[in-house]
Amino acid sequence: MPLRAAPLDAETSDAVASALRTLAAEREGLEALSSALAGNLGQGLKQTVKLIGASKGRVIVSGMGKSGHVGRKIAATLASTGTPAYFVHPAEASHGDLGMIQPVDVVLALSWSGETAELADLLSYSRRFRIPLVAVTSERGSTLASEADIVLVLPKAREACPNRLAPTTSTTLQVVLGDALAIALLEARGFSARDFRVFHPGGQLGAQLRHVREVMHGGDQLPLAFENATIAEVIAVISAKGYGCAFMLDGDGKLAGIITDGDLRRHAGLPPKTRAATIMTRTPRTVSPEALLAEALEIMETAKINVLVIVEDERPIGLVHLLDLLRKGVA
Repeated sequence: MPLRAAPLDAETSDAVASALRTLAAEREGLEALSSALAGNLGQGLKQTVKLIGASKGRVIVSGMGKSGHVGRKIAATLASTGTPAYFVHPAEASHGDLGMIQPVDVVLALSWSGETAELADLLSYSRRFRIPLVAVTSERGSTLASEADIVLVLPKAREACPNRLAPTTSTTLQVVLGDALAIALLEARGFSARDFRVFHPGGQLGAQLRHVREVMHGGDQLPLAFENATIAEVIAVISAKGYGCAFMLDGDGKLAGIITDGDLRRHAGLPPKTRAATIMTRTPRTVSPEALLAEALEIMETAKINVLVIVEDERPIGLVHLLDLLRKGVA
C-alpha cells in the first residue's frame, strides 16, 4: 500500500520558512562553489574550456537520475550558446547509443558519488577510443574521477533536504557549474546576440533578436519634412502619414530633428506659418537598421517614446513604432 503524506498542522506548514531554509542551504553551497573555483576547480574549468574549445566534435553529456536531468539541461545550454552538445543516457549508451559518440567528441560525465554503475560502459568506451573525458563529481577518489582526463570536483555541500537524502543543493551546484562552463565557452568563442538568434528563432526571445531592418517602415511611408517648412506643412505631413511625428531634414537630406504631436500641442498658440524648426527636437533618439529589436525596445522604454528613427549615414531610412514591437511579440 503506498505511503500517504501526513497532514500538515499549523506549526509545521510554514512553507515560507521551509523555503528560506532551503535557500540558505543552497546559498551556502554556492558560496562553497565560489571558493572552490578560486582553487583547483577553477584550474579544472580552465582546462575544460581549452579542451572543448579545441575540439572538432560535440560535447557528449551523460548522467543518471537527477544528474541525468541536470545533464540534459547543461547539454541544451551548451548547444544554444554556440557549443555543439548532445545528451546520451548512460543506460541507452550500453544498448547502442555509444555509436553516437565519436573520437573527436568530448564526454562530460556527471555523478555526485562518482560511482554510478550505469556509466561504466560509457567510461570504458571513452578510454578504449581515447575520447577525452571530463568528470563532474564530489569524490576525487571515485572511479569516475580516476578514469577522467579532467576532474571538476564539486564541494560537498549539505543537501537542503532535512533528511540529507534528496538531491537539492548538489544538483544546484551541478547546474551552476554547467552554466559557468557554457558562459565561459560562449565568451571564449565571441558568441554574439546575433549568433544566439540563429538558435532561437521562435517566441519572444526570437522576436527580440530580430533586426530593426526586418520590421521598420520606410520609403513613402516616412513622415519627412524640411526644417524650413512651416508648422502648417508639418501638421499636414503628420496627418497624412499617421505616426504622430515628422522627421525634419536639413538641406542635404540628413536628419535635423523631429516634431511630434506633443510638440504641436505644447505650441498650439504659434501662427501656422511659423517655421517648424523653432519647435523641433534636434537630438531625436535613433538606431541603426542592424540593431536588434530588443535594443530598440530598450531605447523606447527608457526615453518613454513611441517612435524610433532608423538612420544610416545620418539620413532617416525608416521608423519603428512601439505598436510594431507589440505586434511582433517583442514587448
